[in-house]
Amino acid sequence: MDFLDTYSLKARLFPAILTVAPAIILCLLCASWIDPGLPEAVATVAVMVLFFAAANLARRFGTAKERQIFAATGGRPRNTELTHADPTFPASQRTRYREYLAGQLGLPAPTADDEQRDPETAWEFYGQAYGWLRENTRDSETFKLLFNELISYGYYRNLLGLKPVGILLNFLSLGAAAAIVYYQPGFASLSIGKLVLLGGLSALHLLYFLFGVTRKAMLEASAIYARQLVLSTETLIKRA
Repeated sequence: MDFLDTYSLKARLFPAILTVAPAIILCLLCASWIDPGLPEAVATVAVMVLFFAAANLARRFGTAKERQIFAATGGRPRNTELTHADPTFPASQRTRYREYLAGQLGLPAPTADDEQRDPETAWEFYGQAYGWLRENTRDSETFKLLFNELISYGYYRNLLGLKPVGILLNFLSLGAAAAIVYYQPGFASLSIGKLVLLGGLSALHLLYFLFGVTRKAMLEASAIYARQLVLSTETLIKRA
């Protein structure tokens, strides 16, 4: 039943549904739901298989795309929100968060001079600080906003990984629909009107994948999650 948890549904299944939507719509349009028979049963099973198969691939394709993007940009980006040079949060707020995290880690927080003089040692502290934050903010009820931002990042990452599959299925489904209308095979039926409807939906689907599913959207979701992760320190301090 892990497949049905909130993260899996929203960050994996939803991208999967969007990816295979053209094929699903084609199956539904070809079926006769007034007098359902074997073709309709096959279409129903095909839709379910497409859902689970695509959801299973979503995480794998998303992780691979994440690695590809980070490799092209010099590795996983470092979180800088807690550093002295980052202006995302006021200096006093960053100082409170650094001091709290230093106490939890049992390590001295880097000063501005430390960051300039020995940046690698400073980054080791910040890396451990962010790791500690991730491990201690896993309660999705207490840190609901953070959890929602994590889902948003997972959604964009996995959908970006599935983008080539979604675009390919779009054209294949439209081509298959045109072939069904032209050849009128015995196992499927599709009218000109339904073909036009599928064409319109395919155009919207293609536009979304081309302009809405981008590396920029994924990186923006990642940055929003990182900021919310730092803000979760406030809740941890109050609970201490």
